[in-house]
Amino acid sequence: MSTTTMLQLVQQATGEMGLSVPTAVAGNTQTDVIQQLALLNAVGYELQRQHTWQALNKAYIFQVAVITITGDTVINTSNITNASSIVGIDTNYQISGLGMNQATYVSSAPSGTTIPLSQPATSTNTGATFTLTKVKYAMPSDYDAQIDNTHWDKSKHWQMLGPETPQQWEWLISGYISTGPRVRYRIFGDKFQIWPALGSAEVLGFEYMSKGWAASAAGVVQNSFTADTDTCIWPDRLMVLGLKHKYFQVKGFGDIYLPDYEMQLGMAKTNDAGSATLAMAPLPSGVLITWNNIPDSGYGQS
Repeated sequence: MSTTTMLQLVQQATGEMGLSVPTAVAGNTQTDVIQQLALLNAVGYELQRQHTWQALNKAYIFQVAVITITGDTVINTSNITNASSIVGIDTNYQISGLGMNQATYVSSAPSGTTIPLSQPATSTNTGATFTLTKVKYAMPSDYDAQIDNTHWDKSKHWQMLGPETPQQWEWLISGYISTGPRVRYRIFGDKFQIWPALGSAEVLGFEYMSKGWAASAAGVVQNSFTADTDTCIWPDRLMVLGLKHKYFQVKGFGDIYLPDYEMQLGMAKTNDAGSATLAMAPLPSGVLITWNNIPDSGYGQS
């Protein structure tokens, strides 16, 4: 992340354009300075989605929450009564156990010792044991987009399957053949949802693209510039030329700075995280002893 502040970026751009150089940007009441800050943020918003910037590539790892309780059910009624505990239970949990139909969830916040269910119980039971598994997880606060094929069940060392389509998801939670050894996932309702409900606290994780391209002086990740001391992840020259380009555009001066901006953007993307070397005739690496790694003489004997 660059150490150049938002104020310094604006001062550099305005100085190069022959404009009045502000001593402060955030909170400045001058119309032109307000516009410069808005345009600089616009540069950031657009850059954030133009490339898979390594500084915005983050990992999200969490442990599945599993709760075991006892309680009573009455056939054709949609609740568990006399629950031994309701601590931590909310609508993100799925319930399994005696008399619980497939894909039964907590339908609303528990009250007292009663847990409302999304489906009625299929049998009457007293003191039965139920497993509640958290299957819906809030996305990271700075989440913007998935990075495909990074979703793993780290406990079982198996890749998760997904994202499932709405049709596949309904087939899974509603059909007869609905479970297996692999965890499946779907992002729905702004939550990362898994299927089936796990019976142990396994560790799951995936990588995603963050929208937090800026940071405060204290290092707090932000989605935009809000203070003069804020910094960002991109090269200084790219941000300065981006501001100059947008400023000239809105003022009706044309795209004078566009070629320079695009040149800096291309260099920033190229230098961001390196690129793989592509072989024109790739061969699999040898993992066994072959003629290529046997010595010409001696055979390792001294």
